[in-house]
Parts: sequence; structure tokens; C-alpha cells
Amino acid sequence: MLHDTQVTLSKRILAHLGADTTDLSRDVAYNDVTAFTSPERLAREWENLFLGKPQYLGLSCRVPDPGDYLTNDDLGVPILVARGKDGRVRAFLNVCRHRGARVAEGCGKGKRAFVCPYHAWSYDTAGRLVVISEQASFGHVDKAAHGLRELTAAERHGLIFVAPRPDTALNLDPVFEGLDEDFASYNFGNFHHYATRKTHWKMNWKIAIDTFLEPYHFSVLHKNTVGPLLFPNLCIVDTFGQNLREVFPRRAIVDFRNKPESEWNLVEQSAIVYLMFPNVVIVIQIDHYEIWRVYPANGSVDEVTVYLEFYIPEPAGGEMAVEHWRKNMDLVMRTVETEDFPAGEGIQAGLLSGAQNRVIYGRNEPALQFFEKTVMNAVGAASLASE
Repeated sequence: MLHDTQVTLSKRILAHLGADTTDLSRDVAYNDVTAFTSPERLAREWENLFLGKPQYLGLSCRVPDPGDYLTNDDLGVPILVARGKDGRVRAFLNVCRHRGARVAEGCGKGKRAFVCPYHAWSYDTAGRLVVISEQASFGHVDKAAHGLRELTAAERHGLIFVAPRPDTALNLDPVFEGLDEDFASYNFGNFHHYATRKTHWKMNWKIAIDTFLEPYHFSVLHKNTVGPLLFPNLCIVDTFGQNLREVFPRRAIVDFRNKPESEWNLVEQSAIVYLMFPNVVIVIQIDHYEIWRVYPANGSVDEVTVYLEFYIPEPAGGEMAVEHWRKNMDLVMRTVETEDFPAGEGIQAGLLSGAQNRVIYGRNEPALQFFEKTVMNAVGAASLASE
């Protein structure tokens, strides 16, 4: 983040601390419970927000070299992302053109070819069909016409995006609206992937996103973990198109009052959260980046798959480094696995119980209100009510 931006945001935080205030929405807002329980609503979200939008699938450092690849099965179609010999990232439907088997699993490095495990049809890293085993048995099947089905893919600021549907253009300008300047400074592409954790929960996907969008719960739910490090009920929120940035200051930020502005480092004294609409949350921490991906699961209103990708500035080369980052990642996972997401599952059960028709968002939850309104606008649903 540019230093001038850090200073501007820090001044807003210090002003709130002096006045015992926080960024506020104009009104209290109400959301119908069916936003989290309606299969028809989920179907619209899936169609418009997931299949109909570019999807983030990883940082460029996940596939830094030719032959490096990763796969994804969370969008209803099997996807393969690979870096070719020409250095370009490409994406394909992970489907052999012979009988439809997957040609790759998981992730890996240095592949020269993707060989179907069923009958050994082989494709190069540009998706071209290069070998048909027992080719004489297939007559005049045209290799050039039977490469892997390509999906549009692109990289920007070290993030890889893919269009989940074939023959779909990829416009990343709205995806990065308002974020280019900040993201250019974070050097995402040169970070290193430490690990990815995948979990599955019984709650609506939007409840998982909501977890990251307000500090109101810090002093209660997180009173014995991260709560003491951060100010409860204090955040600053900026919105950009469908995206947002939210800053949760650490308590040590009060020391800025005794330092010249040239020494203010907001990145070190806060957790900076970006929502890349609809389902990616990027958390900028002092010494690492967390990228959370959230997907509705199994077509169910109350199932979600969540990934945490953990990125570090240097490779974890030695035993001490590995242990250091393991403890850091374990702390993050322990917090969400024992506090945030169990609370989310409880919320989902409560919403399905019929106990209430609406949920309430306080004025002190502006990011939460913005996210839910943005989802509603994107799927043509009625907006939040103010009374």
C-alpha cells in the first residue's frame, strides 16, 4: 500500500479513536432470512456470481515455471491451470477428449505432458493433443481438433483468474475496480505458497464471507485469541464498485501519535481485508498474506467449502522456518475452526429454524451491509430494508 494511502487511513483511525467512533452505515438494515435459506436464491447466485464471473484460482507463484499446474473442482466443472513453455498461464476443462476422464489431479510441477490415466492420450502444456495411443485404431481423428477445451485465463498483479465457461471473454477491470493501486504494491506474484487448507461447513456461503466483514464480534467471540490484539468495534471501510477494503487496526497503532507521519506503517499495525466480490477475501498481515476462497457446496443452501491459501515472503527453507509458519497458520485455522465457523454453523441452524424472518445489521457493520446489498443487486433481489 502506498505510504500516502497508509497515512490517510491512519488519520481516519486515529480520529475515530479520539472520538470513540467507527465508520458507520447510514441506517440499521434488515435482511430476509431467505437470503440464506432459499434454494432459488442460491441458484441465482451460482449462475450470476460464480459461473458468470471471472474466478480467482490462485496466485501466480502457485505455477511459477513451465509445466507447473493446479486443478479446481469447485465450480461445477473440472478445471486445469498450467503454465506453458512460453511462460503463459492457460486454463482448460480437465477432460480428456477421448472418453472424458481427468488428465490431471491436484497440483504439481514440471509436467512435460498431461497423460490421461485411462488410455494414455497425452496433451502438452498448451493443451494440444500430441499422442493418441494405438493411433491406428482411431483412423483419421484430427489431433489438432481434439486438444483440451480451453478456458479464458489471465494474470493481473500476480493473481490468476479463469472464466469457468468455454468461449467466455475475461474482463478483469471490474474485478479489480479500486484495487489496482494497492495490489500493485503488495508484490503478490513474488510471494511463496506455504500451504492450502480446505474445510467444509454447514452454513450458507455468504455467512462464511460475513465472518471477515465486521469487528463487532472481536471482544466476545475472540476474547481469548485475536481479540486482545485489535480494537473491538472499530474499522474503516472503503468501497470500490463491488469490492471493498476494510482496515482493522491493532492496538499498538496509538503509538503513531508519537511518531512522524514518515514512520507510520499501517500494514504492520493492522489487518487489512479486501473483498474481491463475490467470494475471495484477501487479508494482508504483518508478515504474510491469507487468501480465502469460498464456494457453495453440493448445490445446498447450508453447505460451503472454504480454502485458506497461506503465502509467505520467502520460501520456508529450514526446519525453524517451517515450524514458524506452521504455528502461524495453525493459529489462523484454530481461530476460524473453533470460533468463527462454528458460530456460522449455529447461525445457519438458527435461520433454518423459523425463529425469525429477518436478521439485523447495525450501523457499525457497514462492510457487511455493503456485501449483502451488492449480492442482492447482482442477482436482482430486493435490497436490504431500513425498517
